[in-house]
Amino acid sequence: MSENISLTPSIVMEYLYCPRFIYYMLYLKISQHEGRRYKVQRGKSSHQRKLKVNKSYLRKKIGVKEKILDEKLYSRTYSIHGIVDEILFLEDGTAASLDYKFAKYKERTFLTHKYQAAMYSLMIKDNYNIEVKKAFIVYIRSKSKLIEIEIKDEIYNDLQIILNEIINIIQKGYFPKRTKYKSRCRDCTYKNICIK
Repeated sequence: MSENISLTPSIVMEYLYCPRFIYYMLYLKISQHEGRRYKVQRGKSSHQRKLKVNKSYLRKKIGVKEKILDEKLYSRTYSIHGIVDEILFLEDGTAASLDYKFAKYKERTFLTHKYQAAMYSLMIKDNYNIEVKKAFIVYIRSKSKLIEIEIKDEIYNDLQIILNEIINIIQKGYFPKRTKYKSRCRDCTYKNICIK
């Protein structure tokens, strides 16, 4: 990976939404002002409340014996960094991430959430030298429904390809194809400058 670039899960999420976000945001450095959006702000504030309320609570049903809250992690090995809501240390000697989503559970786990969980897993492995086989997501708007994700090699392999593509855009100014979902272009902050 690259020496001077470190990617976050939110950068990967932007890439998965539309690869051109990375080109405009991180290569051309044109801000998209996403912090002003209502849903983003709502998610952040409810997220902070959850962290305060759940400080000492251990989820015994899933075998949690210890946890660390709101941990900022870096991985030079994978050129990634981010803040993990909760790092769970489990009774079987493994660890897992737990992430709060201000969203409803739609009877399936989105690929973006799986990639985010895989990034957290890589950072936990790299920083704590511990095996990570699964991750958890709490969907706040579905009565805090807890979902378990199995982290398989194929998701790590796909993630590695994505990270390499993002670094290629940032370092070389590679102009990627836009999203295949044209409906995403309608309210995109870059639609006026994006070449069709």
